[in-house]
Amino acid sequence: MVNANVLTVTNKNFDQIISSGVVVVDFWANWCGPCRMLSPIIDQLAEQFAGRITVGKVDVDRESELASRFRIMSVPSLLFFQDGKLVETSVGVKNLEELSSIVSPLLS
Repeated sequence: MVNANVLTVTNKNFDQIISSGVVVVDFWANWCGPCRMLSPIIDQLAEQFAGRITVGKVDVDRESELASRFRIMSVPSLLFFQDGKLVETSVGVKNLEELSSIVSPLLS
């Protein structure tokens, strides 16, 4: 199920998407069990902060250039950007509260 609040991020649109505001990018893979566990939590995060942050997903198998650019060695990996700058990273499955506690300070 596709969430309208979560963008599909590619090498072509990545720099534009992260250029302004708070952006959370989920690097994932279809074969990754933990990625499937994190996916509904990412959807909840996008809904909780709708209109205040941008949430996107990068399929590392399709967008290997982006995975290499950010040295993604494990999935799921979350990268948090603020106005185009990488400000936080998170590897592995996190719950909604943990992710919210990373996002909230970036909005203030």
